[in-house]
Amino acid sequence: MALCAFYAVWCLLLEVAIAFGPVPRITWEHKEVQLIHFNESKVSNYSTLLLSEDKNVLYVGAREVIFALNAVNIAEKQHELHWKVTEDKRTKCAVKGKSEQTECRNYVRVLQQLNDTFLYVCGTNAFQPTCDYLNLISFELGGKNEDGKGRCPFDPAQSYTSVMVDEELYSGTSYNFLGSEPIISRHSHQSPLRTEYAIPWLNEPNFVFADVIRADPNSTDGEDDKIYFFFTEVSVEYEFVGKLMIPRIARVCKRDQGGLRTLQKKWTSFLKARLICTIPDKNLIFNVINDVFILKSPTLKEPVIYGVFTPQLNNVGLSAVCAYNLSTVEEVFSKGKYMQSATVEQSHTKWVRYNGEIPNPRPGACINNEARASNYMSSLNLPDKTLQFVKDHPLMDDSVTPMGDRPRLVKRDVKYTQIVVDRVRALNGTIYDVMFIGTDRGALHKAISYENGMHIIEETQLFPNFEPVQTLLLSSKTGRRYLFAGSNSGVVQSPVAFCDKYTTCVDCVLARDPYCSWKPLEASCIDIFKESEMERNWIQNIGGDASSCSVCSAQPPEKNGGTSTVTCD
Repeated sequence: MALCAFYAVWCLLLEVAIAFGPVPRITWEHKEVQLIHFNESKVSNYSTLLLSEDKNVLYVGAREVIFALNAVNIAEKQHELHWKVTEDKRTKCAVKGKSEQTECRNYVRVLQQLNDTFLYVCGTNAFQPTCDYLNLISFELGGKNEDGKGRCPFDPAQSYTSVMVDEELYSGTSYNFLGSEPIISRHSHQSPLRTEYAIPWLNEPNFVFADVIRADPNSTDGEDDKIYFFFTEVSVEYEFVGKLMIPRIARVCKRDQGGLRTLQKKWTSFLKARLICTIPDKNLIFNVINDVFILKSPTLKEPVIYGVFTPQLNNVGLSAVCAYNLSTVEEVFSKGKYMQSATVEQSHTKWVRYNGEIPNPRPGACINNEARASNYMSSLNLPDKTLQFVKDHPLMDDSVTPMGDRPRLVKRDVKYTQIVVDRVRALNGTIYDVMFIGTDRGALHKAISYENGMHIIEETQLFPNFEPVQTLLLSSKTGRRYLFAGSNSGVVQSPVAFCDKYTTCVDCVLARDPYCSWKPLEASCIDIFKESEMERNWIQNIGGDASSCSVCSAQPPEKNGGTSTVTCD
């Protein structure tokens, strides 16, 4: 049934006449707002960003250069390091059929904080990926020139993702020159691990994001920290004339040591599942994931995963944002059914639900207190039966469904490329998740969901030449919140709100922006997070009711002994 709906979408997309999703209330042209730019001549591909909140530094990886910028004002360059390819390597790369002027350069693809003193950095290095250690004091490379295979892509156009967890690098990329051997790996001097080179494990994946979610320190089950990977891959479940794309979430356990005999130096905890992002009543399926942000906040009971999606054949430029509770993901991996290769050919169906006996301990599970009570102290102790099962059954039959069983936002005539989410407490105490979503035309949408639906507060043109937003970071430091966007031509720094652009109380309130409030005493729209104290008579209404503006009036100084006052009835 789902497949029928999937293929119906191609025709349906052409017939869609309604404008999906809300229209931005206001659009700021690039020249209308104060943005801070950083770029240097003859440097391109500013696509790798790393923010150090503690040091107020934004690290930028570009083509053959690494920059350290002041995160308060990125126009201020603190350090710069050139990391070029030797002439010999460029020549050898060109002999293999690659462009000497573009592809046979060193594109910095991995910038990860190793510790207070070093960054771990990797570059494509003319299709011979190399990694090194960047000393943050001297801002020089250590000259280690480690082999970057499996940690960094060969081709600057290949997809990749990485995350540093307790000084170990977890990566999703390609392991060979041709890009035909995808791998999710852990680079560790003690226990390096990787995925099996097998289609059921990874089938032409396009990696977009990876992050760690720590185990609850108050939990009594002794669970492990888990690293999650997000990618789109060619379906292994079904086979058609064309390739059917499926969005996936995969998971591995931090303390995984691999198997003793079966799955030696391979993940014993690798499992993957399908992410659902659909509009059921319109038969619309968004099956390509472009980016992910995991919102972690003390005000949340559990992390929330936000993903931006597009359909495979995007005739009318539809995009969607879906959100998922972490508990829904964990339910699929810890209790869901597995899939197995079909033993009988059923036209297009290649994999079916496995209904047989499941070995104990459960395949793909992390080592927890229950496993230790049965004397399984690490993955090296797991029985071959469990390991062989997970080797043959890495795919879950159950899918991860979004909160509310539908997208948070669907928008027509736009392709969303990147997303970050901030959690903001409005003046009335209500907490809102504010989504900042980058587009392939260099714009940024800012949106919130509230009682009556979704509201796009504004659209801001970050890049004047309409190039895609390739990277998006959020700094949510107290009193100073910024967005950083990377593109091929440079980096842009933007405030999270343009409150001062609203010159009247009505405009300020109707913006329905949780960052902004009207301050009657000064007759100005202010960013409440830049103020030291919040006052009772500030005016804000996320529902869009501006009636309070008409009952607030300021007393001029001459009528009050030279002091301005405000009264709100």
